[in-house]
Amino acid sequence: MFPLLPFPSPREVIYFMLVLSRVAGIFAALPVFGGRQIPVRIKAVIVFMITLVCFPTLSVTIPQVPSDAFTLALLAFSEVMVGLTLAFITQIVFSAVEFSGQIIGMQMGLTMSSILDPTHGTQTQIMSVVQSLFATLMFLALNIHHLFIRAIIDSFKVIPIGGWRLSGELVNFLVIRTADIFIIGVRLAAPVMVALLLTTVALGVMARAFPQMNIFMISMPLNVGLGLMILGTTLTIFFHVLQISFGNLSGQIDALYHIMIKGG
Repeated sequence: MFPLLPFPSPREVIYFMLVLSRVAGIFAALPVFGGRQIPVRIKAVIVFMITLVCFPTLSVTIPQVPSDAFTLALLAFSEVMVGLTLAFITQIVFSAVEFSGQIIGMQMGLTMSSILDPTHGTQTQIMSVVQSLFATLMFLALNIHHLFIRAIIDSFKVIPIGGWRLSGELVNFLVIRTADIFIIGVRLAAPVMVALLLTTVALGVMARAFPQMNIFMISMPLNVGLGLMILGTTLTIFFHVLQISFGNLSGQIDALYHIMIKGG
């Protein structure tokens, strides 16, 4: 009756909605696109258009079309979880960047200063926001978002509709990857941490040698100035650690595919 419609049957509509659920799950947790700086309407249009482009190239099949709404909702939920699981590993890197900014801000004495974080829409330390913006630029410069667009196609080749299972191996993998927040965060903040630690030790020695000196008035501007100087001179190290972390995402996605295939 309507030959121009892209879906010849209601079964195709259900397939499309399930693919849309997986794509929406990826973009909901993907940095830059999943933040609050992009309006919800624009996100919905982007997810719908990407699904519309990818859907004809996918060989999407499910054993049987659910006959009730509850089973269909569970199937859509499992597809959302596939997308969230794939995008979660990228959020680990950005959480590590924010954690390193918290450490640097605390060392520099900027714990009382906070600004609006455009990604989460909450108040956070200024150094966390600055480093998150650097990480966002690196994320886009390395075309990591293209990696996840390709992952949309690849995921349907290895993980069928309804193939997501919460296995013990998957939970163990995600817990191990979550521990990388502290490892990567400390690596990113290490130059400033070491420099300001040595500065604190030197100021402590001076305070013992010259009790009349007001160390508090000297330490605050010194820590801020020295921290910014070290942060600027070691910015290449910061980007190098980020490049390695983003470069490992492809192997981690393949590991997730292997685990979810076994779990399914």
